[in-house]
Amino acid sequence: MRIKHVYLYITEMKLRYPFATSYGTYEKRQSILLEVQDDDGRTGWGEVVAFSEPWYTEETIQTAWHILKDFLIPALKDQELTHPSEVPALFAHVKRNHMAKAGLEGAVWDLYAQQCGISLANALGGTRSEIEVGVVIGINPLPYMLEQIAAYREQGYARFKVKIKPGQDYDMLVSIRDVFPDIPLMADANSAYTLQDIKLLQRLDDLDLMMIEQPLADHDFLDHARLQNELKTPICLDESIHSLEDARVAVTLGSCRIVNIKAGRVGGLTESVRIHDYCKQHNIAVWCGGMIETGISRAQNIALASLNHFTIPGDISASERHWERDVIIPSVRLHHGKIQVPKQIGLGFQIDREYLNYITIQSEHM
Repeated sequence: MRIKHVYLYITEMKLRYPFATSYGTYEKRQSILLEVQDDDGRTGWGEVVAFSEPWYTEETIQTAWHILKDFLIPALKDQELTHPSEVPALFAHVKRNHMAKAGLEGAVWDLYAQQCGISLANALGGTRSEIEVGVVIGINPLPYMLEQIAAYREQGYARFKVKIKPGQDYDMLVSIRDVFPDIPLMADANSAYTLQDIKLLQRLDDLDLMMIEQPLADHDFLDHARLQNELKTPICLDESIHSLEDARVAVTLGSCRIVNIKAGRVGGLTESVRIHDYCKQHNIAVWCGGMIETGISRAQNIALASLNHFTIPGDISASERHWERDVIIPSVRLHHGKIQVPKQIGLGFQIDREYLNYITIQSEHM
């Protein structure tokens, strides 16, 4: 496998509904979509899931564009590859920039699966034919949040994640529990708290939550270990886990009982599988998180979540959750609360090039 051409597209899509977290509120989403092409003209697709601002990680759309053009694509083009797992070594001289790396590596995985005539799920070692999925509820006025949960429950979503932040946490979750006493419910803090909030976070133990996701800062492995020791509710780490090494540190210190695996955050599908395998070996639950992606990354998440240790429904909602129209054909749909894992080769979806042209605000061919 030899990459001869890479096409970059910065896209901008309007969200169906504003999405609010402790970081801020989004009404539109920029992404970088990547198309890689081999000697035979076959193409694979990937997506950079960085945001336009450095809220979630230090990466942004603009920094990823620079890293891709000036470092990663030149390191990849015209290299003879036998497997996508060789790609991370080509990028090892570039520090971090995991989302830029993941976008390009994901396109190579798609291309590889197509060359082998197998699905991406098959290429990754997935075994499931369908996956249960969850949904994220952004911070909004409580009546609207309750209305959303009721609607998503009716659609069959198997798990509900509610964003929280100081001042919008315990009382809000109590109100949700009063109306929905039995739904699988978790809270995502996006690093909004510190150890000074232990007493407040301990109150959440009374609400039968599946987990509290990333309550403290991403580098606070020691403080998360202390907090987990004070809580009955499992802590899930998200922003803290950028690599297998981070997962090893967290598990060794007792910083969490659950890990959220996002391919973009950890540098790609290769590292995601390695973290999955390590957590399975150490009896740490894992699930697949989402980043308000287009269908390209969503298709990769479906394939990843088909691995057998993804035992918690992931943030892999239907395309219509965020978009009036997705960039893939067909769009991702729920069937009785589950998503079918594609059996077609590669991603299992086609690219809607007409719509891609419409949403592209900048492009380049290398």
